[in-house]
Amino acid sequence: MLTTPRRQESPRQADPAVLLAWYDRHARLLPWRARKGERADPYRVWLSEIMLQQTTVTAVKPFYEKFLSLWPDVTSLANAPVDAVMSAWAGLGYYSRARNLHACAKMVAGNLGGVFPRTEDGLRALPGVGPYTAAAIAAIAYDLRAVVIDGNVERVITRLFAIEDPLPQSKPAVRAAADSLTPDKRAGDFAQAMMDLGATICTPRKPACALCPWMSACVARGRGDQESFPRKTPKKSGAMRFGAAFVVIDPKGRLLARTRPAKGLLGGMAETPTTEWSAHHLHEDDLAHAPVKADWRKSIAPVEHVFTHFPLRLSVYSARLPRAIKAPSGMRWVEPDDINSQAWPGLMRKVLASSGLISGQ
Repeated sequence: MLTTPRRQESPRQADPAVLLAWYDRHARLLPWRARKGERADPYRVWLSEIMLQQTTVTAVKPFYEKFLSLWPDVTSLANAPVDAVMSAWAGLGYYSRARNLHACAKMVAGNLGGVFPRTEDGLRALPGVGPYTAAAIAAIAYDLRAVVIDGNVERVITRLFAIEDPLPQSKPAVRAAADSLTPDKRAGDFAQAMMDLGATICTPRKPACALCPWMSACVARGRGDQESFPRKTPKKSGAMRFGAAFVVIDPKGRLLARTRPAKGLLGGMAETPTTEWSAHHLHEDDLAHAPVKADWRKSIAPVEHVFTHFPLRLSVYSARLPRAIKAPSGMRWVEPDDINSQAWPGLMRKVLASSGLISGQ
């Protein structure tokens, strides 16, 4: 429910045309964004939107450009081995997105003739495409009227209307407010304008309100408490988990590795052998879980990594084997020239760097 703004005068309604005029002058130049007069490519819009979930524009740019160089269209991506896609994604995080990306490409290329659906409902039927992504593709690629709400838009809307209820409870109110502003024409430009406004002007801290095209219409700005929006329910942090990771090199310079299960955390990614990760892990038992018998050396400092729901601390053990052995069940030896091309998540790159045995990570 939208709360009544606590100011003496009702704010002037924010005018979408004013924001679009601002966007025409100040739109960010992004590699996936169509230039003025160009038609947006649904494949590029989809690829960028999947990559941008839970990730920053700065982080996404090199990955996006790499993917386009490898797979310039949805058919080439669909025909790529899933391991190659996972490897190219490594470092971008939230790896279920990469699996869904490949599955979606195969569906579009194989079942839909290489053409993305032109409706929100059709887009939402694709793997990995939720309400936000479907709305973004519909608006940006096809210029259909769709209400597009990401984190930047939430911040703009909650400040503009001074929505007091905290997120995520206030999401329906945010959507209703955004819907009231979304124009019938240039819906794609409006969606991108809202994103740009939040990313460059209406920032989380120290927003540049004096440069905002909607400054006079913003209720929170009028009250002087714009930085307190959006209200958020405090997150409960998960308990620290602990474990151990084992980095093994054989006489041929090969690295012992395995692939995580397709479903679950870091699904389908490469890793060195590890113990279970538990809040009750006992480090005195670490070597009892080592994958092979070896002269193990423990790194001085543990590796720490923060996932969405919990932080993790791993002790790292490394060893060089005196002779070649068969890889244990469920594991494999990775040739020296192939180590860097494996689909290592960020956590594993930290583990490999900590071991001192692997360079170039």
